[in-house]
Amino acid sequence: MTTTHREVERKLRVDGPFEIPDLVACCPSVASVDVVAPITMRATYYDTPDLRLFRWRVTLRRRSGGSDEGWHLKLPVDGADSGTRDELRLPGQGGDVPAELRRIVSALTREQPLQPIMTLRTQRAPRILRDAEGRARAELVDDRVAVLDTDGSDRVTMEFREIEVEALADDSGHLDEAVLDEVVGALVERGAVPSRMSKAATALGPRTLAPPDIPEPAWPGPHDPATEAVRAYLSVHARRLILQDVRVRRDLPDAVHQLRVAARRLRSGLRVFRPLIDRDWADRLRGELAWAASGLGTARDSEVLLERLDEAIDTLGEPDRSIARDIVDPFMQERVDRGRSEVEQTLGSPRYADLVVDLVDAVTAPRWTDAAGQSCEEALPPLARKAFRRLARDVKALDAHSSGADWHEVRIAAKRARYAAEAIAPVFPDRVGEFAEGLSTITDILGTHQDADVARQVLREIATGTGAEQAFALGRVDERQVNDQALERQAFAEAWPRIARLGAKAHLA
Repeated sequence: MTTTHREVERKLRVDGPFEIPDLVACCPSVASVDVVAPITMRATYYDTPDLRLFRWRVTLRRRSGGSDEGWHLKLPVDGADSGTRDELRLPGQGGDVPAELRRIVSALTREQPLQPIMTLRTQRAPRILRDAEGRARAELVDDRVAVLDTDGSDRVTMEFREIEVEALADDSGHLDEAVLDEVVGALVERGAVPSRMSKAATALGPRTLAPPDIPEPAWPGPHDPATEAVRAYLSVHARRLILQDVRVRRDLPDAVHQLRVAARRLRSGLRVFRPLIDRDWADRLRGELAWAASGLGTARDSEVLLERLDEAIDTLGEPDRSIARDIVDPFMQERVDRGRSEVEQTLGSPRYADLVVDLVDAVTAPRWTDAAGQSCEEALPPLARKAFRRLARDVKALDAHSSGADWHEVRIAAKRARYAAEAIAPVFPDRVGEFAEGLSTITDILGTHQDADVARQVLREIATGTGAEQAFALGRVDERQVNDQALERQAFAEAWPRIARLGAKAHLA
């Protein structure tokens, strides 16, 4: 079973004669330095033949020597700089990459095998940096690295020296980066050069700096070809799907939801841009994305519904609170567990693996129609305008007697209009940005309304065959959903006129 270590470190390159200064004298946060016995480590790195992991800034190695022998998988952290990574550790010294680690990176590697690509031997001299209270604040390691020949002879083909300074967590788990900045500043003053390249990347050279299969896109302007906007949109959400896939396999919070959102955004984009791309090709991808989103849906929807019902139950007095919770929670937990099983089955299936490959291919080589030769200004606004006009018609048809199903149809139309606006907003930020944000607001309102409607349906299902006390308690929970729906309908009525004005202002009404 893996353990996770949050790594916050700074790397510096130095030459052979470089001398580490007296850090107590030049760093106010460092009161003492413990010199630890040197160790020798050997690390074999694994990747695909075309370095897919390295190009996604992911590192996989098997290390011997030191206190953390075994397999290490280093992954970027959302929103953090390159010096912060999550390191997943797994004991073992076998030559085959453990199945658990292969599974986590499967969306990055896809059909390519993982194989040894390089071995490093490191002579490490560690130092523990302590503050005035004797607390370990950081570890500095002075590494002399030898790159070994891939023929197994252990012949040294390259040597270099690197210093790493890593923050150490205090008793509360806090990592203080200020001490890192002090130490790095002192080393830089004496000639050390900050580096963002790992040891393995240094050994392998420029190939590791190549972009991943789906690079971060640059959005075009209004007068650029519409094909560039479509490709940028597909790139953004295919990247998100792949990265969220990794997070789901690590069981991180909200990952299933974000993976499902990415699949839905891709599916919606393929619908919005339908006049510009081959219809048969797009519809096949949309069908596979719908299947994937469905496999993720039970888990996410059940978790949201359970939270909603528990919040309503918490407002009840006794004995209704206990009666309702005793019947609702087991029912919903069974759905949550079933949903998690469906997620595992979906992500572990060959069909899903093929979909990820197809999405990378879709970004690399979309299939265009003749209309795709137009500029963004010519091609894109009509696509968003069509979606918003459909929404406006559906909203106009609502009245006091509209059912939950009627409101759900408006929600679907609102999501399509929102996704269409968000798809073109990066090309027309001043014109469409505020409109897209407004549509996001009303889809949230309609989403809450739909959650209440689904909750009422589930409460009816749970109540079937129950006794009078249970039915009464569940009826009180249902009453809360009715009140919430009324509030959301009022909120929508108040928000819609502004959305209509923003649509006209964006020339999309």
